[in-house]
Amino acid sequence: MTSKPVPVIVLAGFLGSGKTTLLNHLLRASRGTRIGVVVNDFGAIEIDAMTVAGQLGDSTVSLGNGCLCCAVDASELDVFLDRLTRPDARLDVIVIEASGLAEPQELVRMVLAGENERVMYGGLVEVVDAAEFDATLERHPEIARHLGIADLIVLNKADRVGDAAGERLRERIRGLGRGALVSATYGRIDPELLFECRPRGERVGQLSFEDLREEDEDAAGAGDGDRGDGCEVGDGHRHGRAHGDHLHAAYESVSFTADEPLHPRRLLDFLDSRPEGLYRIKGFVDFGALDPRNRYAVHAVGRFLRFHPEPWPAGERRQSGIVLIGSGIDTAALRKELDALPVAGPQDAPDEHTMWGVLRFVPDGPEGS
Repeated sequence: MTSKPVPVIVLAGFLGSGKTTLLNHLLRASRGTRIGVVVNDFGAIEIDAMTVAGQLGDSTVSLGNGCLCCAVDASELDVFLDRLTRPDARLDVIVIEASGLAEPQELVRMVLAGENERVMYGGLVEVVDAAEFDATLERHPEIARHLGIADLIVLNKADRVGDAAGERLRERIRGLGRGALVSATYGRIDPELLFECRPRGERVGQLSFEDLREEDEDAAGAGDGDRGDGCEVGDGHRHGRAHGDHLHAAYESVSFTADEPLHPRRLLDFLDSRPEGLYRIKGFVDFGALDPRNRYAVHAVGRFLRFHPEPWPAGERRQSGIVLIGSGIDTAALRKELDALPVAGPQDAPDEHTMWGVLRFVPDGPEGS
């Protein structure tokens, strides 16, 4: 069991945009990752990927692989987050599927305003129906506001529009939102965009529905690639993975390591000026003599930023390592900025006051941040 905060992702989008399809894909492709799901809706629901659990109503269902689903009203959110983040639940991530008519910023505000120290905001994902976007936006102009606060925008059902229309849509959406934008078919995006995945083959608890599904497919001679392909991501800058002809995701990633401690002020300047489309930043930072006992986990999603100090593991090399993930980002420019972050020698050594900026983004740190 771990004391690491559990990221909470808000999944939003208008009715019929494909939120549940995307959620089902995440559940299928997560392999051993334990996902908690909160459905912000009333009445009975059914999640196709979880039919082994039967029909869901206003109740909680626990599966062997640790997926928990709760059909709740938003006012009950804190209660369910407390329940799902108990150490004995051993969840890796929680996804809140908003109602198709919900105001997603209200759910985001509730997550950020909560006092549960086991919760970490994981970002707002807005799903858009490519075929219906123009008509939906005309009827519901508030969707433009939703796009404006989204950290990741998924242009779903991209196969239903032509190349020219798809590019026009992407340009229009980029004008409305600051978040990273990816196209998808049947909600198939790479889970790595949203959360850390357990290593392939790692299992916690009993036989999961994914194991059962694989056995059924093997018995039927199925090998069509629809079983969920884990969460491995290559080390190149451009990633794409296909289910047959369907693109999971297209995005850039940059990996950065440094043996020298990072300069706190330059790191914060970099994080404050990070470009639009840079969706996730994750990793560990060494601030050297400014805090020799701790490394700092850095977690950024959209414009949200947190640092979490934790003791250095015994025997581990003291090194900073950061991964940046986004869409439409200039990887060469990012690398140049990252290369300027390490302390360049005794003459460049930061004073202790430069850590105050970092501590503002530590839960319960100075100024209540």
